[in-house]
Order: sequence, then C-alpha cells, then structure tokens
Amino acid sequence: MEYRPLGRTGMTVSALGLGCVTFGREIDEAASFAVMDEALARGITLFDTAEAYGAGASETVVGRWLRARGTRDRIVLATKVSGHLTAERILTSAEASLRRLQVDQVDLFQLHRFDPDVPFNEMLEALHEVVERGWARAIGCSNFAGWQLAKALWQQDVHGWARMESVQPNYNLVERDIELELLPLCADQEVAVITYSPLGAGFLTGKYSPDTAPGEDTRFGRLPGHQSIYFKPMGWRVLENLRAQSAATGIAMPHLAMAWVLHQPGVTSVLVGARTPAHLEQAFTAQAMHLEPELREALAAR
Repeated sequence: MEYRPLGRTGMTVSALGLGCVTFGREIDEAASFAVMDEALARGITLFDTAEAYGAGASETVVGRWLRARGTRDRIVLATKVSGHLTAERILTSAEASLRRLQVDQVDLFQLHRFDPDVPFNEMLEALHEVVERGWARAIGCSNFAGWQLAKALWQQDVHGWARMESVQPNYNLVERDIELELLPLCADQEVAVITYSPLGAGFLTGKYSPDTAPGEDTRFGRLPGHQSIYFKPMGWRVLENLRAQSAATGIAMPHLAMAWVLHQPGVTSVLVGARTPAHLEQAFTAQAMHLEPELREALAAR
C-alpha cells in the first residue's frame, strides 16, 4: 500500500481509503467490524465517516470498533458535518460526533457540503474553533467547487485560521469536472484530494444500459436523483468505451475504472465502500495494477 501526505498536516493516508457509509445503514455491526478488520489488516489507514451516514449510525459503529479493537492510533479518522452550517451547528455536531466515535479528537473534520445560506467566514471561523478546542487535528471540505476552496484558503490565510487540508470530490471516468480547476488548485496549494465513487455508484461496473430502467434494489433505483449524473449520452459513451477496453485487455470493467482513478496524478486517496470483506478485493486488485500510459489515455477518451 502506498501512503501519501494529507495536505500540510504531517499525517499520511493510504492510497485506498475506507468509506464507512454502509455501516449501520446497509450492514449491521458485526459485518461492519469484519470490513474494518480486513481494511486495516490490508494497510488501509484512512477511515472516512459522517454524521449523515445512517443518521449517526456509521459513527457509532466505527466508535465501537475503535474501542473494541484498540486501533485508534493506527488510523486517520475523518468525519463530516452537514445540514445548515452555522457556527453553532458545526460546534454541536463536532461534539456529537466525538461522543459517537468515543474519541477525544478526530484527525480530520470536514464540511460535507458548501452552505450558501451561511456567511462563509462564519463557517470557517467555527472550523478553526474546532481545531482550537482540540476536537480535530485538521479540517477539510467535501463537494466544494474550485472557487469555493480557493476563497476558503484565502480567508483562512488572511485571518490566521486553520486551513483546509483536504477536499473530497466525486471523481471517476464520467465525473471529471475537478480536472479543470480543483486538481490544479490542490496541487499548487498542497491540499489533499480524497475522491469518492470511483465506480460511479456502480454505473461503471457495466450492469446498466440505456434501454433498461434500473431495478428498485439497485443504488440508482433507490436514489433516482443520481441517474442524471450518469444516465446521459456522455455517460453511455464512456461506459461503452470502458466495455471495449475491458474486452481488448481481458481486465474486468470495475478493475479498469478503479485503477484509472487510483493512478491519476493529484489524487491522494480514493475512498471505497464495502458490505463484505470480499468487496474490498477488487479495490486492492486495482490498486496493484499497472496501467500503461496508452491504456490510461484510451480509458479517458470521450
């Protein structure tokens, strides 16, 4: 496993990170413990959760695992605050997350999304206070546009507040907007890029087609709002190209799609979720793959 710097914090994180969204929501505590045990045993050190995952259930399960296994000092623990991001909301959320996680401090506390209805500096100053109180070693953001992160870094520098050390965007063969501004900004400012959804919520596994509606038991069936991101002409073109490259190389579509993200310049860590330890295997397989430049270029064709 490769380990990379988490911004300017001095901490490092594994190139593969564990997304804990399934814990307490899609799988029970015992199954979640098995996934976390396997992840840590295989070298994953970044564990990313959020108060929004299962209305706090994910944090609770992760906290019980940390207490049961005594593994707090072996992982980089990250969580997120969501909702209406007033200063009061951010601070009370941070406290509640610490209680559920059964820790005194997380390594990374992130804004889950940008909130346009709260003054920007109110959010940033509250994040600084989270660090000042010792509740988090570092702060970051998720789902921020390049200009939002740039403005945050500027205001934090002006006021002497704790800086954004990471950003967590959606990134895969279909969703590549971050290449325009966000990735260059993060490279210039030494901000870690922790991406999620390398398989496009399952779209890039090849199990969907433009002629067939997704089943109710699939992710796109349960969350139809995600369909507009991928179920579009460009998405289908990317999928068919991926299918063709898979046929030409003999490499499974999920392995190719995930390996492409894992080997993209500027990506610090790629979050993967799992419902069983076996689900992590395709991520480890992709991480160990070597993609020739010609194949990476062919996969990126649109």
